Amino acid sequence: MSQERNRKVQNDKRIYMNKNYYAILMAGGIGTRFWPVSTPDFPKQFHDMLGTGDTLIQKTFQRLSRLIPKENIFILTNERYNDLVLEQLPEVEQRQVVLEPAMRNTAPCILYAALKIQKENNDAVMIVAPSDHWIEDEVAFTKNVQTAFDYCSENDALMTLGIQPTFPNTGYGYIEYNKASTDEIKSVHQFKEKPIYEVAKQYIRQGNFLWNAGIFMWSVASVIKAFQKNQPELYQLFESGLDTYNTDLEDNFIRDNYPKAENISVDYAIMEKSDNVFVIGAEFDWNDLGTWGSLYDKLDKDSHNNAISNARSLAENAEGNIIRAPKDKLVVIDGLKDYIIVDHDKTLLIYPKDKEQDIKQIQQRIKKKYGTN
Repeated sequence: MSQERNRKVQNDKRIYMNKNYYAILMAGGIGTRFWPVSTPDFPKQFHDMLGTGDTLIQKTFQRLSRLIPKENIFILTNERYNDLVLEQLPEVEQRQVVLEPAMRNTAPCILYAALKIQKENNDAVMIVAPSDHWIEDEVAFTKNVQTAFDYCSENDALMTLGIQPTFPNTGYGYIEYNKASTDEIKSVHQFKEKPIYEVAKQYIRQGNFLWNAGIFMWSVASVIKAFQKNQPELYQLFESGLDTYNTDLEDNFIRDNYPKAENISVDYAIMEKSDNVFVIGAEFDWNDLGTWGSLYDKLDKDSHNNAISNARSLAENAEGNIIRAPKDKLVVIDGLKDYIIVDHDKTLLIYPKDKEQDIKQIQQRIKKKYGTN
């Protein structure tokens, strides 16, 4: 075969394979720890948190579309965010926005979307990815996902991407993999819940633990089979509406039945119960942007390690702070160290960084006292 013809065959094959590539972009979270910027009406995935000119959901969509046809990227979100999704992703059609009428964690919505995709393409291979994470090296990300897709296309496998730990973080779950394996794709021994600090240090020393980033890849056939085996009641609930999926009758079925689903994560539902789970150690930098502190880590700093977003600032005797305010607003601070300073709409937050996990509870107390958050 001539070199030119061989190249054409390879290109045709790539185009054909791409038609089988799908994504579920998870965009239903509220991002409570990024209050007051992130609110139930306008959560963090729809904000430009890093000042790049793109919101987090826009960056994630662009990253996935490097490998996956745009028309095969489904956005899973709460029905209250439907208009926000369509506004920020104008290339997306309504059929790609999968709406949850109730919050039921990740397993029900992933199963629902998988059944919709299977009905459209029984040969589909897909990635499930959060909409609000930050990944700088998109080339390495695409390479890792392609490796997973190739494997899942040929094997009955549930795959995840794990992040190489840089310190004993107690805010992430961990993935323990087969230490003896030298292969890029490693079998998973078990998932570990968020550990206390001493246990996290032990994981780091042991050397065969990765952070669980909540990024999954599998064939649609494999993931549905896993739900059939490990969550038969959940599977039966959503399978009963199969005839309505991708039709005008779908919305009514989902509105009536989705609230009946168990509130359960995909980790608990199938990943921790399956014996065909594999992990690839990510080759890219990753940040889950879960708190103001994690955002601080990604922003540029001044000579006193203050991270400034949008605002103009004069900071004296101040260091290690994150400052966010409306564009060009002047913020003057003196004597603050390691604080979160956020001016947004009618709220001014001045709060220690080391208490950032308490922001979620602060919201609840404000709502109780003032009837609003």
